[in-house]
Amino acid sequence: MSSDLSKSHRPLYGERQILDAELICFENPNPNRAYEISIELPEFTCRCPFSGYPDFAILRLIYQPGLKVLELKSIKLYINSYRDLTISHEEAANKILDDLICACEPSWMQLEADFNRRGNVHTVIRISHGNKQIC
Repeated sequence: MSSDLSKSHRPLYGERQILDAELICFENPNPNRAYEISIELPEFTCRCPFSGYPDFAILRLIYQPGLKVLELKSIKLYINSYRDLTISHEEAANKILDDLICACEPSWMQLEADFNRRGNVHTVIRISHGNKQIC
């Protein structure tokens, strides 16, 4: 009987939004001023490519926008799309940064992926792009 339920499972509206997620940007309201935008995403999840176990992290994004600014709901949906993806910590952090750079072309961007401890190991990946300006 449970297999009948899974066959008839229609994705919920949130699942559909995640499947359709696109990074959306809007025009920088002040492109002539150097300023920083800081975003924390405390519920990042993906799956370990070796064990299949879930990995949990806090993502901290800081960036100085160029001509475009990232729209927050689109980032949330994009990040949620990793929830069932089997990917290493390092690959996830680099792919996320690459996708964000491609979407908004920032002057400078840094991503910190702070993964929860598992098996007495704590991993933090910090990567950046561009040159940071003084604000």
